[in-house]
Amino acid sequence: MDKSNGYEDNAETFIRCRSKGVDGVGAASVRRWARSLFPNATVLDIGCGTGLPISKAMVDEGLTVYGIDASPSMVQIFRQNFPNSPVACEAVEDSSFFNRQFDAIIAWGLMFLLPEETQGVVIQKMANALYVGGKLLFTAPSQKLKWEDAITAIESISLGAERYNELLAASGLSLIEEFEDEGENHYYHAVKHSYNQSLCFVEAW
Repeated sequence: MDKSNGYEDNAETFIRCRSKGVDGVGAASVRRWARSLFPNATVLDIGCGTGLPISKAMVDEGLTVYGIDASPSMVQIFRQNFPNSPVACEAVEDSSFFNRQFDAIIAWGLMFLLPEETQGVVIQKMANALYVGGKLLFTAPSQKLKWEDAITAIESISLGAERYNELLAASGLSLIEEFEDEGENHYYHAVKHSYNQSLCFVEAW
């Protein structure tokens, strides 16, 4: 089974289409989010690809970035682009997340590539891998829908904002906000609350 959801076989096409340096779609939104974290915060980039432009935006903001991607070709280029950033070639659902916790986790363009059941498991895994007060940022359409991925032709699945918010709450995460970037990618920004805080906790950034 291809744990990269078709992206290893289509790595060359993805790299050509996605790797646009600091100006790629989503980079500005991620830079803004990165500035809400403290200097040298540790961030796990799940589905990091080559690291361009998302990991680069965070590295440029002074964050310590770790990467995970299931495509060997992507991981090889990530290592070339960021020799000082740890990276593992693993599927998110199988990953140990470097056997540590993080100040923040980002999953850009990944969630909807996973089967419906796996998405819930991954959200819980990400919550478990955050320190209390840690932040999560991931992208997925606000609508509940299915479509064919433009690069791999494999079915993508969005659970919709209502379901994602339910999964966040069930995993001990409080939604801070939802927003969209210049490419109309929809973001979910959440924080891990402490066990004695209510689910209505909201933090501004």
